Amino acid sequence: MRVQALPTLGLGISTEYGARRSGGLDPLDLVAHHPGFARFLEVGVEADRGLDAEALRWVAEGRATTYHFLDVNLDEPEDLDGPWLERVRAHIAVLRPAWLCGDAGLWHFGPRERGHMLLLPPILTRASAHALAAGIRTLSDATGLEVLPENPPGQVFVGDMHLLAFFAEVADAADSGLLLDLAHLAIYQRMKGLAPNAGLADFPLDRVVEIHVAGSTLREHEGFAWVEDAHGVAVLPEVWDLLETIVPRAPNLKAVVFECERNPMPETLAGFTRLAAILEPRFGVHPQLPGAT
Repeated sequence: MRVQALPTLGLGISTEYGARRSGGLDPLDLVAHHPGFARFLEVGVEADRGLDAEALRWVAEGRATTYHFLDVNLDEPEDLDGPWLERVRAHIAVLRPAWLCGDAGLWHFGPRERGHMLLLPPILTRASAHALAAGIRTLSDATGLEVLPENPPGQVFVGDMHLLAFFAEVADAADSGLLLDLAHLAIYQRMKGLAPNAGLADFPLDRVVEIHVAGSTLREHEGFAWVEDAHGVAVLPEVWDLLETIVPRAPNLKAVVFECERNPMPETLAGFTRLAAILEPRFGVHPQLPGAT
């Protein structure tokens, strides 16, 4: 399996264009004070917007990255057009990411427009899974990097497959690794009235290369209750339980990201400390980093 050859990055953090300017986490400040919490930076990228100053400073110091796309519907071949791929390759040349990843859902409806940023889950059918797999193979071939599809968040899911069964089908058809977002999974299981670990028994954990952990917010409107994927610091209890269950059972796990980019550093430290304690037996104090000195 190709994912076995990917570098081990350990515990990392996420960012996207302008997150620091909105009062969020400064990646290099976190490194300076708590280097074990920021072994790599997952950079959320809209190809048209490019990379902000924080991402460029991180790269200038020779630090490890991954590229998280925020603007492509992988199941639409027309999305993987020449101009978009050219911009993606240009950003890859700067970031030198270990791999590409991103929510495998609908980032836009209709023609892609800059800043649209609509994110809906995919249609959970075998036909949709195979369309996504084709897009993953195309993007991987066009960039020379592994592409890890991520299970997106959502409140309404259409299709006859369980979310985990769907992404197992995607990974099998694409022969790819997976990015398993545990906050998104917990939201799905709650909305479906299922146990947090429903579907895990048959899920190919050997394909899980990366895991996301993030805080969520409980919402209610006119009697309808839901969980919002807020990228905050209040992590659901079932997310911690899932993490503790999955980490020892995912033999090719290379990276875990705490998605908390729009929170000031002091508010994030309790979450990072808990993550580090769970991951220490797996990654140790000094995870292997590409180009580390």
